[in-house]
Amino acid sequence: MIDHLQRLALHNEVHARPPEPMQAPLAISRVVMWVDRASAQASRDHLAQLLHDHHLPAPDAHTTHVRMDLGAFRLRWELHTEFVSWTFMRSTGGDVFSHVEPMTAIQGVPHKWLSQLPGECLARLHVWLLPSSTQDIHADMHRVLHDDTLVASTVAEGHGEVYTDFQLHPDGFSRMVLLTGSLTPRRQGRLVQQLLEIETYRMAALLGVPAAREASQVLADAERELAELAHAIRHAKRADEAGLLDRLTRLAGEVEGQYAATHSRFSATRAYFELVDRRIRDIAESRMPGMQTIAEFMERRLSPARSTCDWASRRQNALSERVSRMSNLLRTRVDFEQQQSSQALLTTMNQRQDLQLKLQSTVEGLSVAAITYYFTGLVSYLAKGAEKIGWPYSSDVTAACALPFVGLVVWWSMRRLHNKVFKK
Repeated sequence: MIDHLQRLALHNEVHARPPEPMQAPLAISRVVMWVDRASAQASRDHLAQLLHDHHLPAPDAHTTHVRMDLGAFRLRWELHTEFVSWTFMRSTGGDVFSHVEPMTAIQGVPHKWLSQLPGECLARLHVWLLPSSTQDIHADMHRVLHDDTLVASTVAEGHGEVYTDFQLHPDGFSRMVLLTGSLTPRRQGRLVQQLLEIETYRMAALLGVPAAREASQVLADAERELAELAHAIRHAKRADEAGLLDRLTRLAGEVEGQYAATHSRFSATRAYFELVDRRIRDIAESRMPGMQTIAEFMERRLSPARSTCDWASRRQNALSERVSRMSNLLRTRVDFEQQQSSQALLTTMNQRQDLQLKLQSTVEGLSVAAITYYFTGLVSYLAKGAEKIGWPYSSDVTAACALPFVGLVVWWSMRRLHNKVFKK
């Protein structure tokens, strides 16, 4: 059998970026860098530099996922469509919160190398994976998370607990604490990956909000101008229609340009919001007494942002359709008036053609008279010459007698020529 060229890649797609088995206690730090094509390649080169410093092989040019143990920490590097995620992990002791600042995985990463990550930082998050048997973990929770914004729930069908406050702390990182309970290492790794993706996709989805706010200003100006054009079209005269059509065409170009500039962002925002919803469903959380769940927090805090982006997208589509309809109406009006003008022009041309035919008939009558006069003169000359050889009639009498016959022949010839020309 001949395999398809993409068979192996398509088969392995279901195994792309698999969750990594984890065992508490573990500190995890994730940094998400927003990248374009150039900085994505720079990110791969930056990874190769780190691996080279640890005497490890560099990734190839098509690698999008790397997991590596670097001794002091483990690294997971993932290249996505719009961002690159760097996840650092290292084991911790049971007293992770006993210090003034909790122990993090990022502390084991070379600071100089870390400060030079290509791209723009979109999200940073610390996660502490701890066994539920850790003593006084709940008593130390206030040292890590803010009590006034604390969000907590049981996850994985009640086998674990997650705590977060969705706040940026002095080091610029968000924080989460996951108590593993009876979760297996593989389930722990899958749950950590889902929690990391909730924060990552939440921030990526919110990128559509500034675009929606900026688009709303442009759309408001365009809607006002469209309303003015609609009023002007209703009261416009024929001489004003060309200028109105030009304004409407320029407005349509502005609306379509703005739509093209933001459509991909709004589409990505919808996709990221759907991923956030899916990951929240995947963690299978349940309410803890007196605490707000992650799903409730996201529903309350993200719904306005999601509605803003959806509203801006629908507003763009509606405005584009309205501009298109008005353009069609104005073009129909202009075309109808042009058809009326063309009809009037054709009527005028027909009248002129009738006049020309009448003039042509008059000219034909004069031509018959002139040609008859010419041939009658020739007959008179012939009669004068014939008198010398015995022609019994004078030239005048001969010309007078020949005149009716000559005129009839000339008229018949002209009519025959006229009929041949018009039949063709």
